[in-house]
Amino acid sequence: MTETEPTPAKAVLDAANTPGQDLERGTKTQKPDLERENRSQANLIRQLLSSSGTMTFLAIVLALLVSALLVACFNPQVQSAAGYLFARPSDFFQAFGAAFASFFTSLLRGAIFDYEATSVARMVAPIFNSLTEATPLILAGLSVALAFRAGLFNIGAQGQLLMGAMLGTWAGLSFDLPPVLHLVVAMLCAMIGGGLWGFIPGILKAKVGANEVIVTIMLNSVAVYLLPYLLKQKSFIGQGYPGKSMQVPDSALYMPLLGSQFRFHFGFLVALGAALFVWWLLERSTLGFELRAAGANPAAARTAGISVTRVITLSMVLAGVLAGLAGTASALGTDRFLSTGIAAGVGFDAITVALLGRSRPLGTVLAGLLFGALRAGGTAMQAAPGTHIKIVLVLQSTIVLFIAAPPLIRAIFRLPERREPLGAASPSPASVPAAAPAAPAAKEA
Repeated sequence: MTETEPTPAKAVLDAANTPGQDLERGTKTQKPDLERENRSQANLIRQLLSSSGTMTFLAIVLALLVSALLVACFNPQVQSAAGYLFARPSDFFQAFGAAFASFFTSLLRGAIFDYEATSVARMVAPIFNSLTEATPLILAGLSVALAFRAGLFNIGAQGQLLMGAMLGTWAGLSFDLPPVLHLVVAMLCAMIGGGLWGFIPGILKAKVGANEVIVTIMLNSVAVYLLPYLLKQKSFIGQGYPGKSMQVPDSALYMPLLGSQFRFHFGFLVALGAALFVWWLLERSTLGFELRAAGANPAAARTAGISVTRVITLSMVLAGVLAGLAGTASALGTDRFLSTGIAAGVGFDAITVALLGRSRPLGTVLAGLLFGALRAGGTAMQAAPGTHIKIVLVLQSTIVLFIAAPPLIRAIFRLPERREPLGAASPSPASVPAAAPAAPAAKEA
């Protein structure tokens, strides 16, 4: 029997169902999907490399390397070996490598873990010393960051901290209360002192337009010169000598969290609680929204019905409260007395902490921990031969320098430029004070 001739319609259907055609069709459909996936992966990698977190991390790493190079270059052994470099180059490179490595080992042993200690308590003591040193930095950094988010430069954290330490110490020495209540009263007095020192520049800024930078700097000077005067009064020094107050009673001190052998105290938990409060205030409260709106654009905030005067005043008061609370970390925690060196430059380091933390609560906490580790590690670094404790200040300054110069970091590490997605709003000037509202444009005739 002869086979029937295939019809044209059947031939078309058979050709469409051949394996080759299916493969070709699948390849064409899969190709756009692969390209789209590759583009999304490339965009993700680009976003990670150009993110602010990556830039900050690389800035810190680069600052550590630069500081280690400085330590190695000024090491006496390295300089001595450099005199006969071409005669015995191995001595120079050996001394340079040892000095370079000693920077990191000393920082590690002083700030995180002392692997050469003879007991477990001494091994883990550095990490808790770092947390203790970070406590006032976190609180003062939150003070500066909160003002930054409101478009204000709070340069007065140093004076607000001193006022908090003075009133907190006074409350600890003047009242005879039960342990927990006594500490609470001392903390409240410290917060009132810092809040008062923040209220003055806030109300002057809001009512008469006074420059908050100038006012806070002048108030810093007032607090600095007020402290030695108070340390001559009998209510502070008792029968002691001027320049140092009496010991604050135990009932007004922060409780140690790990026993008397460690300096780590309850103030660190207070700092974390303050960071959580600032996050809630900025991100979840109505006042936080008004604060961020007034900081981004005061004129638009006024148009929306927000009282910029009230927001500015409250922002500086809250910033002062946080800075005053930072003063209790030493007066009621580590030192347990009031002295002229109670602040130790914490108020000025807080500006760097806030800038490094991008004026965000979490970033400020992490920056405070970093600078606390550098402070704690400075003592061990000083013990290393040829290393001065001031190298920590050089390291902090270098970190800020690299963070303030993102194009330099991109050029060194060959990072891509950050691209904002289409339709995205411009970044909020969290760390830039709000400009004065522009004069209204003249109406056209």
